[in-house]
Amino acid sequence: MSMFKLEDSHWHKGLRKKMVETLRRKGISDERVLAAMEVVPRHFFLDSALAHLAYEDQALPIECEQTISQPYTVAFQTQLLQVEKRQRILEVGTGSGYQAAILGALGARVFTVERHKALHQHSKELLAAMKLRNVRCYWGDGYKGLPEFAPFDRIIVTAAAAEVPQSLLEQLKPGGFLVIPVGDPVQKMLRVTREADGSFTEERFGSFRFVPFLKGKA
Repeated sequence: MSMFKLEDSHWHKGLRKKMVETLRRKGISDERVLAAMEVVPRHFFLDSALAHLAYEDQALPIECEQTISQPYTVAFQTQLLQVEKRQRILEVGTGSGYQAAILGALGARVFTVERHKALHQHSKELLAAMKLRNVRCYWGDGYKGLPEFAPFDRIIVTAAAAEVPQSLLEQLKPGGFLVIPVGDPVQKMLRVTREADGSFTEERFGSFRFVPFLKGKA
């Protein structure tokens, strides 16, 4: 028996539809990303006391003084990744597991790493209960990535970095993207592409606020 009550009602589905309409109005145009956001129940990833806010476009607190990013941020980062089915994607900062579930719903093979043991354990059990078999969870230092599974087609970082970690750039395939928020106290969303010759090109997108990207296991 699952320890999770995974109940997804018509009411929840209606709220997700409204959330997706809001994201579309705010400029999210990738229909595959919007379809994934409509299918993954965000309320599964929240404490039941906050479930009534699950489909508002806002960040919410989770365990270990972390947050679940607002839906717009999740959609924005995912859209920048340009995910294709079967791609190998490294996510740094599992958190609630919601972003990993979105990537899984897009058909990617997801490797997600989290430094907080309690968050890692909770997300691993929840994603397993949701039968997302293409998402694998690891407890470790996100700064190091997961070199044993590299190279990756895509890498996404869901915490604010002071700079782009070299260790993550080295785990990108040629032609691959790294999407990462960089800066303090406000971050610019960067998309770094590894070119065929091994060099890197950088694009800058909107401003965001994330929890800090910290080294080591918690």
